[in-house]
Amino acid sequence: MIRSVGYRCRQQILCTTDTCLSADEEPGICPVCGGERWYVQKTRARHGRTLAHGQFEARETVRVCASGCHHACGVVVTRGAGSLTKHLPPSSVVDYDVIVRVGLERFLRHRQRHEICSMIENEAGIRISTGEVSELSRRFVHYLARLHQARAERLKAVLESDGGWPMHVDATGEDGRGTLLLVMAGWRQWVLGAWKISTERADLVLPCLRETVRNFGAPCAAMRDLGRAMTPAIDELVCELKLSIPVLACHQHFLADVGKDLLEPSHAKLRDLFRRAKVRPKLRALVREIGRKFGPSIEDAREAVRQWQSMVEGGHGIDSGDDALAIVRAVAQWALDYKAQASGLDYPFDRPYLDLYERCSTALRATDAFLRTPPEDKKVKSALERLRRYLSPVDCEVPFRQTTERLRHRAALFDELRGVLRVAAISQKDETEQDLHRMRERLDKLVASLKERRPERGPAQDSREAIDIVLKHIDAHGANLWGHVIRLPESAGGGIRLVFRTNFLAENFFGELKHNERRRSGRKNLTQDLEQLPAEAALVYNLEHADYVTLVCGSLDRLAEAFAHLDLDRHEKRLTGLPSGDRQQDLGSELQMASASLSTADRRVIRNKEMEMDRRVAAVARSRAPHRRH
Repeated sequence: MIRSVGYRCRQQILCTTDTCLSADEEPGICPVCGGERWYVQKTRARHGRTLAHGQFEARETVRVCASGCHHACGVVVTRGAGSLTKHLPPSSVVDYDVIVRVGLERFLRHRQRHEICSMIENEAGIRISTGEVSELSRRFVHYLARLHQARAERLKAVLESDGGWPMHVDATGEDGRGTLLLVMAGWRQWVLGAWKISTERADLVLPCLRETVRNFGAPCAAMRDLGRAMTPAIDELVCELKLSIPVLACHQHFLADVGKDLLEPSHAKLRDLFRRAKVRPKLRALVREIGRKFGPSIEDAREAVRQWQSMVEGGHGIDSGDDALAIVRAVAQWALDYKAQASGLDYPFDRPYLDLYERCSTALRATDAFLRTPPEDKKVKSALERLRRYLSPVDCEVPFRQTTERLRHRAALFDELRGVLRVAAISQKDETEQDLHRMRERLDKLVASLKERRPERGPAQDSREAIDIVLKHIDAHGANLWGHVIRLPESAGGGIRLVFRTNFLAENFFGELKHNERRRSGRKNLTQDLEQLPAEAALVYNLEHADYVTLVCGSLDRLAEAFAHLDLDRHEKRLTGLPSGDRQQDLGSELQMASASLSTADRRVIRNKEMEMDRRVAAVARSRAPHRRH
């Protein structure tokens, strides 16, 4: 019944597409002379498409002031139909509600263009093309950016009532292109600003930070990574503000920086050893060959492995037959499944090739135990011998064992530092001021312990170099590792509040954005998608926060109405000669510095047909150049 009623409603909407409406409204009082006399200037046809009314055509009556008044900008005073103005944007036939619906479906629900077209047609009987969906999506984020800037004072007042806002800054891209810079308010988790920059440079980041501070006030703290662009940009901003703002270094980025310098030489050498020995390709070939022998009975082989796993009694031998081959296959697969030991934090918190070495060593010892009492089945024995032969390179004293011993020693030192900073140990939301004090005390004790343990001379050169790497990073970034306790003013209720120790808010935001774009496009490589994605699309994620929506428009149902008021205010300011107050355009021109080696705009010029080798470059190369005088 519900589907039937919905179908009949849609058919009724479609039946009104040929209806011509009359839009003739009383003009009211002239804003210049205050008179009430108007003359009809013209009658014009306007087409419209709205979700509420479907597709329609209206005859709009436009009146002009009888006194011939002009606005401050010199335009004649006229009045049209306000009922059309609040629905249709200037020079457009698509209602604000269509723009909002398309934008929400594209950037908040991450639907593809043809899905949005079908949804709009089924619900309102409006047919739009996929190209129009792209255009409406760009207009939506443009309107949202204007609304975000127009409500900046409201947002600023709420941030000040919280006692300030910690600034989280980060940037992301794909293959060095489509760089997106982001500024977030840490406690509210609002995106305060997003910009497209050619490359991550301090002279491009700093204007964006200044714009954010101008709109929302100075932050109470600044969280950054250890990049060469963010560090000088934030330091310069704090110097300009002349405020005592703690500049905090992300603990996770700090640990990652230490871990890469500490572990990369040995880990890279171990990776090269595995690649030269071709351990993984040989194990995969063995697993595939045994799997093909089972054929349709592969499930029986898996059941045999499950039964072998559930055996309680010990024993070093295996039986003969297909069940034994399945066990050999399972041991090889277990060695290949070394990534199962990963914690999900990536290198250097996870050391995948060290895990691979540990599993290969364990599998090699298990294979040796099986071969002490070899099975009578020649196929099983041959498979065990092949498995042992493929795993035997990891048992070499030189260079596998020496490399792994050095890597284990450095990994233990890194894990000791990581244990002090407790990254991923507990939720940062549950940390207290006392926890931070204890971390700092433990770090000071670790530094003192490392200085005592550091050998001055002798053969322990690797240990000395490893300790020097850790101490060097602590000396360079130690001053920015602490200061997360923010004392709130009395106007905000007093007390303290903690800033997160890592920049996971921005990191997780970028991860979610890329995940949603991959889910929408079906592409793993997002180079082209991030280049085409407007920077203002990051602001759409603010609509997931109820407090933000309440401040900017009241509710999502009133978002189209808020967009209409933006155009109305801009039109009134233009008539009265006042500036529009849009600073995004000024900042956009400031960010046009061509710091990328081959940007998208440059690529369009270079790939022009006139630049081909048989044209300009080749012609110049074939010409007789004048001799150079030395």
